[in-house]
Amino acid sequence: MTASATTRQFESGSAGALLRHWRDLRGKSQLDLALDAGVSQKHISFVESGRSQPSRQMVVDLAEALEVPLRERNAILLAAGYAPHYSDAALDAPSLSRISKALQRMLKQNEPFPAVVMDRYWNVMLANDAAPLFFGCFINLAAWPAPRNLLHLTFDPSGLRPFVVDWRATSRMLLARVYREALGHVIDPGTRQLLEELGQYPDVDIRRRALDTDASSPMIPLTFTKDGVSLSYFSLITTVGTPLTITAQELRLECMIPADDETERIHAEFVARHARERNSGTDGRSRPRP
Repeated sequence: MTASATTRQFESGSAGALLRHWRDLRGKSQLDLALDAGVSQKHISFVESGRSQPSRQMVVDLAEALEVPLRERNAILLAAGYAPHYSDAALDAPSLSRISKALQRMLKQNEPFPAVVMDRYWNVMLANDAAPLFFGCFINLAAWPAPRNLLHLTFDPSGLRPFVVDWRATSRMLLARVYREALGHVIDPGTRQLLEELGQYPDVDIRRRALDTDASSPMIPLTFTKDGVSLSYFSLITTVGTPLTITAQELRLECMIPADDETERIHAEFVARHARERNSGTDGRSRPRP
C-alpha cells in the first residue's frame, strides 16, 4: 500500500478497517489473530466488517497482537470512538524524567565519541558534547539549524557527504537501515516523505530493490576522511524496552564506536586539532549556506 493510501485510510478509516490494514501488513489470517489475541475469529470478522463495535480493551488487545506502534494505536482508538491511551509527552516532560536522565548518562558515557538521541525520522533531539565537536571537524554546523536531521546532514553534498568513504555503498547501507528500522517495520507517511526528500539529492536511489547490502558482515562501518586521515566507526543502537509512551517508543540512541584500533587511537587528537584550526579560522571548511 502506498504512503498516500495509508494516510487516507488513517484519516477516514473505521477502527475495523485500520485493524484489517495492520493484519494484512503482518500477513496474519483472522484465525491467526484470534489465537494471538484470545478472541474468536467470528468476533474479529464482525469488527473488521463494522458489524460489531469493539470495546476499548479489545482494540488494545488486537493492536498489541499486531504489534501496532503506539502512535497508530491511538489512531485506531480514536476511530473506534475512544480517547487516546498512550501519552505523547515531550522528552523534557516530568513523566519522562527518568528516561531523559538515563539517556543523558548514556550520552555522556560514550565520550569522547559522538552519540545522539533521534526520533523516528532521524531528527536529533539530544547529543553529547563529542557529537558537534566531531561533525564540526567536517562542516559548519551553524549552517544547519536545529533540529538537525542526521540523514540530511549525511546525504547533502554540502554536508558530510564529501567526507564519507565509498559514498555509494554507504548511502545504500543507510537507506537500507531506514527501511529495516522503520517503526513497526512499516514505511509510514513520515518515513516515506523522508525517503523522497533524500531521493532529491544527486545520485541517490531510494528504491528498496536497489539497496542490497552485504549481510555477511557483523557490522557496516561508516568511514570519514579528511586531510589524509581516515576514521572508521560503527553504530551501537539502543531503544527503550517495553515503552509505555509514544515518545519513548520512537526514541533511538545511536553511539558511534571506533571500528578499529587506529580510529580509537587518533580520534581525540583529530578532533582537538580541527577544533584549534576552527578557532583560529584556518580550517578551510565551507561557510554557512545562504
